[in-house]
Amino acid sequence: MRVKFDRDTCVGMYQCVAEWDAFEKNLNDGKADLRGSEEEDDDVFVVEVPDGEEFDAKFAARVCPVDAIEVYDDDGEQLV
Repeated sequence: MRVKFDRDTCVGMYQCVAEWDAFEKNLNDGKADLRGSEEEDDDVFVVEVPDGEEFDAKFAARVCPVDAIEVYDDDGEQLV
């Protein structure tokens, strides 16, 4: 499972930070950062979800008010 995070879309509500430890506040930019991710495209970051953290990753995506977070299964199918 992997997460795709569009940081440009992020508005800094930080609801994802409260739901999954992989997200952290970046108060200088007023946006969240996805720890351990790689930049796939301009301001689009991806990271593999560690075992046991799938629920938290999905919940972080669901609570994002601007849908900046997407979750994909191992086959590339979007789950959230």
